[in-house]
Amino acid sequence: MEGVGKDVTLLKMGDQVFGSTGMAFGTYAAYKSLPENGVLALKPQNITHQEAAVIPFGGLTALHFLKKAHIKSGQKVLIYGASGAVGTAAIQLAKYFGAHVTGVWSTANLELVKALGADHVIDYTQEDFTQNGITYDVIFDTVDKSLFSPGLKLLNERGILILGAAGLSKMLQGLWVSLTSTRKVITGVISEKAEDLIFLKELIEAGKLKPVIDRTYILAHMAEAHKYVEKGHKKGNVAITIN
Repeated sequence: MEGVGKDVTLLKMGDQVFGSTGMAFGTYAAYKSLPENGVLALKPQNITHQEAAVIPFGGLTALHFLKKAHIKSGQKVLIYGASGAVGTAAIQLAKYFGAHVTGVWSTANLELVKALGADHVIDYTQEDFTQNGITYDVIFDTVDKSLFSPGLKLLNERGILILGAAGLSKMLQGLWVSLTSTRKVITGVISEKAEDLIFLKELIEAGKLKPVIDRTYILAHMAEAHKYVEKGHKKGNVAITIN
């Protein structure tokens, strides 16, 4: 913290914090003013500032949707896009909640998915997991890869399909499915909460959640960082350093 308002009581000068600025439009900067009741928390003591910076987006998104699905111990959960920012967090959170986790991604990222705790991994370039006859209690599509119809067929009778990056048309289709069948489709915009960030902080300090950083760029190379991310092959997150 570089400065605090006169009425701030929860934080003080010098506190090491991390958080989310939300989806507001803006630019990249070294400093940002946030309200005391924003999505902020003290930084986990056992990770660096760089590692803490990549936690909120993927971590809060994954936690939001998994909580809405009411993940229970022993459930079978499939995570598609398991090595991305949301996917790497979703694997670890689903495992924390006691689920049996299957992660789906390409050959290059299978070892990472295993290392994060997935019980089973599927290389979608080698196996069509939609045709293997296995069904799931929850399917989490983190990257919007046309899993709507195939995903519904892979669900158990009262299973849940999470579309973490769905557009309006799929949101409407999902609403119709939820209203007319025993299966449920969860979509929508996430609601970021400070209490969820604090929960992630506690998991990190307990060794239950680890940040994953693929590459780090300096601020002057932001355009290059965007180009790399837009290729769609990153593992976990890309971080930016100010200095």
